[in-house]
Amino acid sequence: MFSTGQLIFAGCFVVAFIILMIFSYRKDIKLHRKYYKGSLFILIGFIIFIILLFTLKVYLQPE
Repeated sequence: MFSTGQLIFAGCFVVAFIILMIFSYRKDIKLHRKYYKGSLFILIGFIIFIILLFTLKVYLQPE
């Protein structure tokens, strides 16, 4: 499906992207703490909502 070169490129891209995201997050950590207080609760709420939708889908399927 994918050639070896494409897989190597994708792996390098993912590693570089993660490193850049960590670097930029560490650079802006003071601003994140100041402006995004309470965002963890919103993330937990979304995760619970998605889990609830998945469980409803599983249990309400006709047999």
